[in-house]
Amino acid sequence: MSEQLVVRLGSTPQDSLYWMVWSDSEQEIIASGELPNADALGTLGDRAGNRPITILVPTSDLLLKWVTLPGRPNRKVLSAIPYMLEDELNTDVDSQFFAIGPKNAEQQAIAVVSHDKMLEWQSVAESAGLQCNKMIPDVLALPANENVWSLINLGDNLLIRQDQWQGMQGEAEWLMMAVEHAAKQQTTPLVIHCLSDIPPVKLANVEFVEQHTDMPLQVLAQGALECKFNLLQGDYKVRQQGSSEWKKWRAAAILAGVALLTTLIDKGLEANHLRQQQQEIQAQIEAQYQRAFPNGGRYRDIKTKITDLMKELQQGGGGVSLLAMLSQLSEAFDSSQIQPQTMKFSQDRSELRLQAVAKDFNALEKFKTAAESAGFEVQQGAINNNGDQVISTLTLRS
Repeated sequence: MSEQLVVRLGSTPQDSLYWMVWSDSEQEIIASGELPNADALGTLGDRAGNRPITILVPTSDLLLKWVTLPGRPNRKVLSAIPYMLEDELNTDVDSQFFAIGPKNAEQQAIAVVSHDKMLEWQSVAESAGLQCNKMIPDVLALPANENVWSLINLGDNLLIRQDQWQGMQGEAEWLMMAVEHAAKQQTTPLVIHCLSDIPPVKLANVEFVEQHTDMPLQVLAQGALECKFNLLQGDYKVRQQGSSEWKKWRAAAILAGVALLTTLIDKGLEANHLRQQQQEIQAQIEAQYQRAFPNGGRYRDIKTKITDLMKELQQGGGGVSLLAMLSQLSEAFDSSQIQPQTMKFSQDRSELRLQAVAKDFNALEKFKTAAESAGFEVQQGAINNNGDQVISTLTLRS
């Protein structure tokens, strides 16, 4: 899919979290926001839809390490990694989960996180009804540049990526102390690209460089999509389920095949020497028809029967046209005098998304009331002032 939902969790369920719906095809954030805590995550059910879901987790809750492997990596060597790190962890390795990252020559990237944390993160998502496809440490969603660090300010937290597989995340005050300590170990200034506001501090041997970028959430959304690493490995690997979309349209695909075979019948009737093939194809049509619609009943004309069944399938799937929705909304547009700037229509979801301009807030409310009276469900996004006008995003479902 070209759209995905990205959610950045806090270190505890009580911390605020951020979310965004990113369109890869249009390279923009469709919607975004901040939630007060993990209990409010369930409100993103409509936002998730059938979109893939990526969860960013705090890097402060895990350890990113490079491990030097003896010889070529194989299952036996990789299984020994927890015991190679046992002295550094100062904890029972059985309580830790070791996720395998990229390999660079003899260096193997490893992410270490407690099983309790992995279960907590998965439980938070499942309790909200979200099926997480991908989970990555938040700093890995920042750009990785050689000899240059990347920094983003997210609420009270700073996210810093140091290289391909290292970073820091935490409150700005103590994190700046860690940055200055690392900079003092260098003979040349430590260069940090700031993808949000430059921190209002001066650090010894540190050079902050402002980078003109879009919203911090957009940087994280793009980085999350490009990151190949996934914490959901081993026992935590996502179990692929049968595609509900394929199940929904499987009968339609079978009917399309039946329609093709029916066309072959018509061609066969044009020549006597194809009569035998016609009988064989007729048998295939009957078998395909019975397979797709075992309770479809008898028919006189297969073409008419297929056409009627296709119409029933479309109506059962909630098919709605853009023109029909706009026609039903004409009175709402006329009465409120709002002007749509952009429109995005999804037939699968019977959903029309507008970015609209109105003269004031009352005009938006008037449109919303009129649209609901016409039988639509209306969700209104954030409202922004633009001179003597207001701009808002409206999502309408039939």
